Amino acid sequence: MASSGLAADTARAEFRAILEEKGHAVDNARRAVERLERAFADGALMRSAALEQMLADLAVALDQEEGQRLGGKSAEAARFILRAISRELDNA
Repeated sequence: MASSGLAADTARAEFRAILEEKGHAVDNARRAVERLERAFADGALMRSAALEQMLADLAVALDQEEGQRLGGKSAEAARFILRAISRELDNA
C-alpha cells in the first residue's frame, strides 16, 4: 500500500525535482538519496523491499575511495537506478 497525503506527495515531488536538476548525476543522486532518507525517517514514505534493493544498488554505484572521482559509468548507473526508484516511489 502506497503512502498517501501531503508529506508523501511532497517527498516524491522533491525527489523527482532533484533528478531533473542540472548538475553531475552522482551529486544529484546523493542529494536524492538524502531526500528519500528524510522521507523514510519522517514517516512520509514507507520502505519497500524493492526500494531497499535499489538503494543498495545505488550505494554501490556511488561508492568511492577517498579522493577518487566517479566517472561516466557511475553516473549512468546512478541515472538508471534513480529512474527505477522514481517509478517505485508510487508504491512507497
